[in-house]
Amino acid sequence: MVPDRVWRTIVWDDPVNLMSYVTYVFQSYFGYDEPTASRLMMQVHTRGRAVVSTGHREQMEVDVQAMHGFGLWATLDQEGE
Repeated sequence: MVPDRVWRTIVWDDPVNLMSYVTYVFQSYFGYDEPTASRLMMQVHTRGRAVVSTGHREQMEVDVQAMHGFGLWATLDQEGE
């Protein structure tokens, strides 16, 4: 039996949200400290995307919906794709 691959939540860059707001969202929703939230925000800003959470599909779906609720563009996929 092949184990399930891990799912991940990806936040994508957009022209609307301020970098400070994205950092705030990562801190308030995921509980990241400021340096981690800032690093992830910079990945979104400079690379166009960042993986902000990993886990079971159901939880990643919740995280994606939460990011949408904050006005961020987010998707989920499986690692290795």
